[in-house]
Amino acid sequence: MGGFLQFWTQSDGVGRLVALLLLAMSVSAWVLIFWKGWQLRRARLDLAQGMSAFWNSASLADGHSTVSRLDREGVLVPLLQAATEAPAAQTLAAQGHKESQLTRQLRDALHRVVQRLQYGQVLLASVGSTAPFVGLFGTVWGIYHALQSISAAGNLTIDRVAGPVGEALIMTAAGLAVAIPAVLAYNVFGKLIGACEAELEGFAHDLREFLDSAAS
Repeated sequence: MGGFLQFWTQSDGVGRLVALLLLAMSVSAWVLIFWKGWQLRRARLDLAQGMSAFWNSASLADGHSTVSRLDREGVLVPLLQAATEAPAAQTLAAQGHKESQLTRQLRDALHRVVQRLQYGQVLLASVGSTAPFVGLFGTVWGIYHALQSISAAGNLTIDRVAGPVGEALIMTAAGLAVAIPAVLAYNVFGKLIGACEAELEGFAHDLREFLDSAAS
């Protein structure tokens, strides 16, 4: 901490801007990590409870009502709505076979749900991929700034160089400290989203088969 404060006091505007940028990236990444972890945990619980409750319902209307109460993150209700709502009349969506209409409506609803679950993944990927380079730039700029100051003082010795260079290297460590949690969270969340998507695809397939058999 002392080294960072020393770097902050001795750095110029560019170095401080890099430090503030890393701080903003870290805060945004951690806020997203906690929020998205909470969201995906609720979504997985909603999927497990909602699908079981739906197939144990006495009728389609009862299943829809039960799922609406259990689906806090809105991962199953959009599929049920897409399966039960008819497309607008006199449109291309309303033409063609009923099976094709149902497939298209379920596919579109599934894509919207998955896109909502993937929200924030781009930010985590961006932070994870750019933070090390931002920290490295801060280190290079800090070393350059320190060498300029030492050269202007006219007393260039190894002792005078080692301190500022060591303090500038803190920015590289800071960049890695920002990037590593973002990368790990991106990978973990990607796996959880993939599992949710697989369960949703299975539910959409089963729902389509059920509605096709009920209509025939």
